[in-house]
Amino acid sequence: MITNVKERPIHGMLENVMRQFNHAADIINLNSNIRKILSITNNELIIHFPVKMDNGEIEVFTGYRVQHNNALGPYKGGLRYHPTVDIETAKALAMWMTWKTALVGLPYGGAKGGLKIDPSKYSTSELERITRRFTYALGDNIGPEHDIPAPDVNTNAQTMAWILDTYMTTKPPTERAKNRHVVTGKPLGSGGSEGRDRATGYGVFLNIKFWAERKSMILKDKRFIVQGFGNVGYWAAHFLENEGAKLVGVQDAYGSIANDNGIDVEKLFNYMQQNKNSILNYPDAAALDKDLFFELDCDICIPAALGNQITAANAGKIKAFLIAEGANGPTDVEGEEILLNRGIGVIPDILCNSGGVMASYYEWLQNRNGEYWQLDEVMAKLDKKMKEVFDKVYDMGQEREGDMRTAAFMIAIERIERAYLQRGIFP
Repeated sequence: MITNVKERPIHGMLENVMRQFNHAADIINLNSNIRKILSITNNELIIHFPVKMDNGEIEVFTGYRVQHNNALGPYKGGLRYHPTVDIETAKALAMWMTWKTALVGLPYGGAKGGLKIDPSKYSTSELERITRRFTYALGDNIGPEHDIPAPDVNTNAQTMAWILDTYMTTKPPTERAKNRHVVTGKPLGSGGSEGRDRATGYGVFLNIKFWAERKSMILKDKRFIVQGFGNVGYWAAHFLENEGAKLVGVQDAYGSIANDNGIDVEKLFNYMQQNKNSILNYPDAAALDKDLFFELDCDICIPAALGNQITAANAGKIKAFLIAEGANGPTDVEGEEILLNRGIGVIPDILCNSGGVMASYYEWLQNRNGEYWQLDEVMAKLDKKMKEVFDKVYDMGQEREGDMRTAAFMIAIERIERAYLQRGIFP
């Protein structure tokens, strides 16, 4: 029987991010007082709220919002709807967001949150009511200059539109126009930005491309696998296929498929649109046991689903020469150690999937300034910024025998440390 990606445990994500942080902090000899501040979150919010279902019954839901650090600017981070969401997961993801925004030089801090819910069990109207009630409960804990949510696992532009509309109704009419940038990742008609839909996956692709260029390697005919074929996985695969690379395996929350001769990205995407966003029973590929997925013969592996998917249990069996982390925290510390010892490259999450938060910043700026940028302008800005950050991390990683994650953490933490040392600690 084929089991699910979502059944893999993701316990220990907070422990992983703390180990990554402390490792980098030790190397840069981080100021001990600043280490104390960055080791904990600023705010942790747990909300229980009732919502009436379509059948008239009341269900009580649990929502989370964790704000890790805002030394560099407003809190920024996604909201995910998933059964695995809890306070520990939100804390880990919020910390990763702090490092990510600092690494890419944005004037943001880090936050994360969501609902402990399986959205597939609810109707669209129920999800709308749940989202609006969650937004109302969050109240002024979010705001365009305070904490700016965005889409994440199982949330999308429609979710952001509901949040935006609900939040704006809590403000006086004269202030509503000033609050459009309370969320990013909105539909275009609601103030969204061109390119935001593809930005994270495009960033994953760019990082792979830049890495290959540094290795004097072309992507044509390279074989790749993708875990998670949602927004990030699809767009990464789309751009890789355009470069002549071949998709040979996909895993999602419902199962795994493989085809040694290649899987057509657009055909699979269209199939999913007609089959409840599931890859199950896709006719042009064979079903595969989920435990064999990472053992597929390929050159590039893109984990773009949940955390802790590559561990000590499977890292030794991976055949890819490059791991490009589309998800947050997909590789645990022990798994990465095995990969690096085997000479397998790892493009870390806070670099690899940072295209999404870069595009979110561009959307936030457009809303704030009353501007509208064309798609080619947004993508050109992404290209330039991603190359600049990649080069910095790659070069420092080479000094560390290919350890790009520690290099990325060092750059991010040092930027925050500078801010604290220059400003001082109140009072």
